Amino acid sequence: MPVKVGQIVEGVVSGITGFGAFVEISEEQTGMVHISEIADTYVKDINNHLSIDDKVRVKVLSIEGGGRISLSIRAAKQDEESFEKNLAEFMKESEDRLSDLKNREAKRSGGFRGRG
Repeated sequence: MPVKVGQIVEGVVSGITGFGAFVEISEEQTGMVHISEIADTYVKDINNHLSIDDKVRVKVLSIEGGGRISLSIRAAKQDEESFEKNLAEFMKESEDRLSDLKNREAKRSGGFRGRG
């Protein structure tokens, strides 16, 4: 299945060069992660971060006319961290609202559940 720009996919590192790493994202598609897109920090030696056959999550940055696919490990990680942060905030707000609703209901009913 062809990938689309902005999509996050899992791939396998198939090659490492001095300027980046090649990642196989499907049987017929391979993209390249430039050295600047591997980590948030300066990467002097890619081999300190990646090895052949490593499974990585990458974000598709661009797809050029010749089928060249630019990928980013760094951007995929940022998107996942952002999602997790938003989910945690949503869960906390939901729990707070649910607690507030339960407190209101208890006050309205006088704290009694009924007579048996």
